Amino acid sequence: MISCVSLSRGRAPVRRSHLACLPLALASAFGGLAHAQEAPTLGETVVTANRTPQALSEIVGDVSIIDRQTIERSGATGVADLLARQPGIEITRNGGIGNDTSVFIRGAETRFTAVYIDGVRVDSQSTGGAVWAGIPLAQIDRIEVLRGPAAAVYGSDAIGGVIQLFTKRGEEGVSPYVGVGIGSYNLRKLEAGLSGKSGAFDYSFGVAHEESKGFNIQPASKRWVPIDNWASPDRDGYRSNSGNVKLGYQIAPDQRIEATLLSNDIVAGYDPTINFAKTKLPFLFKDDLSSNTLRTASLAWSAKWNEIYSTRVQVTDSRSTYETDPAYYRTETHLRGYLFQNEFRFGPHLVTAALERREDGLVNPPDTLTAKLLARDRSQDALSLGYGFVQGPHSLQLHVRHDKDSEFGGKSTGSAAYGYAITPTLRATASAGTAFRVPTLFQRFSANGTPSLKPEFGRNVEVGLQYTEGATRAGIVVYRNRVENQITFDRSASGCSAAPGCYASTALARYQGITLSGGHRIGDITLRASFDVQDPKDLGTGNLLQRRARRHGVIGADWRVAGWTLGAEIQASSRRLDTDSLKNIVKLGGYTLLNLSASKQITRDLNLIARVDNVGNKDYEYARLYATAGRTAYVGLKWTPQ
Repeated sequence: MISCVSLSRGRAPVRRSHLACLPLALASAFGGLAHAQEAPTLGETVVTANRTPQALSEIVGDVSIIDRQTIERSGATGVADLLARQPGIEITRNGGIGNDTSVFIRGAETRFTAVYIDGVRVDSQSTGGAVWAGIPLAQIDRIEVLRGPAAAVYGSDAIGGVIQLFTKRGEEGVSPYVGVGIGSYNLRKLEAGLSGKSGAFDYSFGVAHEESKGFNIQPASKRWVPIDNWASPDRDGYRSNSGNVKLGYQIAPDQRIEATLLSNDIVAGYDPTINFAKTKLPFLFKDDLSSNTLRTASLAWSAKWNEIYSTRVQVTDSRSTYETDPAYYRTETHLRGYLFQNEFRFGPHLVTAALERREDGLVNPPDTLTAKLLARDRSQDALSLGYGFVQGPHSLQLHVRHDKDSEFGGKSTGSAAYGYAITPTLRATASAGTAFRVPTLFQRFSANGTPSLKPEFGRNVEVGLQYTEGATRAGIVVYRNRVENQITFDRSASGCSAAPGCYASTALARYQGITLSGGHRIGDITLRASFDVQDPKDLGTGNLLQRRARRHGVIGADWRVAGWTLGAEIQASSRRLDTDSLKNIVKLGGYTLLNLSASKQITRDLNLIARVDNVGNKDYEYARLYATAGRTAYVGLKWTPQ
């Protein structure tokens, strides 16, 4: 297996034979394929697929669950880095932690994933999609990933999938914790928290601080002009301070009220991709800094009135800002949501009905280039209906939703999914659905905006086969998603007077592929893997979509021995395209990375976690001109009194 890993630090693309090791390893190492780092139990409750708690065995969808233990053992610093180890997910980043990051589910645009933290919608009305750099992994206790469109449940944006992140909920007793960690690039981590439950009241508090000196994300070898005196040669580190509060009170045996707050401030160094040889700017960007802030809040009341009928009312608020200095730019997004959800359960039937309102606001203060204030808002009102049926070998899920946008009028979406248990261990699924996303306020009304943009609209079909027997799980999903009116940044758009171009609803994209994933346990060894073959393509140009690979995958093994859990993991991706324009297409080399980990419960209350990532010190790029971290090491200790 180790022979599949390139240990050289060159820029040559990884050969196909390297990536081919992944499917071969899947076939030779184990016969099972499953849907998570640690395979979830079929009785585990998830809420993401249909916005209501259901057992995983009842879900007709491609779902992954990442629990707190998996998060801690991963040693990951960013949420995106953790997600990149899941089936069907790729990421890109312009440099290190804290810089611009994108997450692609099944190759779909990062704005095509609806993201929630404790039920609070997180999105940017500037670029579109969640600002992943601003989400603090240290405060997250559990993650649920749904691959495939879910606009009939969640409304605008869920063309590619949905990611729900949850903070910790207090349990019986009192549970404090303190964690410290150090790593490469002078990484320092410190976290502490307290959770518990007393009578009808439960609580959870957490704070964390992270900082790193980082590395130069644009070394001279990656610049247009390979000299050091035209751009900042400094190390581009980051500093993050985050915290969260979750309070719950059981008003009555069947009524609960819950409030959540989450905050994160992260400041990161960056280098602008500006060719100073072709500009007349009178200054150099020294010590450039970007700042992301995120604030989320929610208040929810849930009640179960009888064995049949239950309701949930939730009010949510999120604010995110992005600011740069000294080249000043600032954008502020404010989202507010109101949800009234009703559930009717009788026998094998589940009927849901929800009213929802979403309010979006964007403020871009005047900057040095446009000197133009952008302040806009809009709203969406929606009614959604759902029906679920689970009995014997049959599972059926139907959803319809109508959204009325204050700017674009009405939009209806729907989905249908069916699962059939061929045998007690083998289950087949099929689904079809439609989804949409309205343009961001920035895409329509900024200096580079186009007011006439149309909503993006997708149609998806997929089939799957899942096998579960004892410690072995296997799955295959085949999907095809076609998106019309896809918004692109057109540098030659007609009628566009802004430099360097304007947004346009001109692209027709197709996302299709196959996902294999799975896990198997042999004694004290747990194997896990996923492999994706995809074709995310712009049908107008015939090119692969920017920064997405045809093939990518992960294979790993954990071995419990002498009180230790030792892990090895291989991440691989084939080459990708990075484009500055249709005439300037650059190929980014593929890569294969080896990561090693070790964890041990040193004492009853003290746990040790250690990782070495990119053992071979591979030089690779997520984005043209931007470096990624080389070999990195991390050691952490966490004290959790029992």
